[in-house]
Amino acid sequence: MDTIWIEYAWTLLILIGLEGILSADNALVIAVIAKHLPDDQKKRAINYGILGAFIFRFASIFLISFLANVWQVQAIGAAYLIYIGGKHIYKAYFSSKGKQDDRSEKNSGFWGTVAQIGVADIAFAIDSVLAAVALAVTLPKTPLPQFGGLDGGQFAIIVAGTVAGLILIKFAADWFTKLLDKRPGLETVAFLIVAWVGVKLAVITLSHENVGVLPESFPHSTVWTIIFWGVLIAIAVIGWFLSGRNQSENAK
Repeated sequence: MDTIWIEYAWTLLILIGLEGILSADNALVIAVIAKHLPDDQKKRAINYGILGAFIFRFASIFLISFLANVWQVQAIGAAYLIYIGGKHIYKAYFSSKGKQDDRSEKNSGFWGTVAQIGVADIAFAIDSVLAAVALAVTLPKTPLPQFGGLDGGQFAIIVAGTVAGLILIKFAADWFTKLLDKRPGLETVAFLIVAWVGVKLAVITLSHENVGVLPESFPHSTVWTIIFWGVLIAIAVIGWFLSGRNQSENAK
């Protein structure tokens, strides 16, 4: 019996690390979408975003057997992230109306921004909980009663990993927001990463058993993992060196 709990503890540590990686995506999207708001509204929007992530993640735990087969949800999330990333890049480099577009974006409103964050939260919630379930179901059964259609111990691991991910989202979103304020040049980099995360969700959608464009195992393969993280790190590193610090920061 002691061996089972050691296995559970080890799986929980792995799951917390995995949730940390997935939460970074979610936190960056929240920070980027809320960036145009005034500071007081920005904090509120981020808090609402965290609350939305909390609600959607816990709802997904109970509905995952249904949501896992609704590939359209992640397809919408993928399309949305690619759209907002691509839209920003187009405005920044190809549109002569970029400045006017930026002003109209700033007038999009507080609740409109919260709604945009909510759309992204739904897609990330499914991705996060699916990853947690995939790890938890490999664990041995415990004497605990079943809950949510899962063994009690497995369900507890999923909930613990989800809570850890939400805590990490909160800290990461605050950090990303401060970083974007200090280095405005990173905004374009952030939108590139958002679009690339959208590509990741698109790959997951295309490999769904009901879509079948890509092999089901591809999103978790070594090849795709290397490609995804290699591109993401390259965007972040190159963007960091090309971005400049906020002039007000340099003056201090």
